Amino acid sequence: MERHDLLHEFPEYQEKLDLLKENDTHFKDLFDEYHKVENEVHRINIGEQVAIDEYTHELKAKLLHLKDEIYAILNK
Repeated sequence: MERHDLLHEFPEYQEKLDLLKENDTHFKDLFDEYHKVENEVHRINIGEQVAIDEYTHELKAKLLHLKDEIYAILNK
């Protein structure tokens, strides 16, 4: 199952991701939360963790929201 970490999602922003992680605490919190949720979704997808469909759907919606917020910051 494919991972969706931010470096693979936004390879063109790798330098900006690194700078923002180091210099912007709000961005770092978003980045960390995104990867925490992405890891949980991945574990569910590969069967390592069991979850009901509603919870999985909520996680995926949260992941998409975080990704959109991060992308908006990257495009400033």
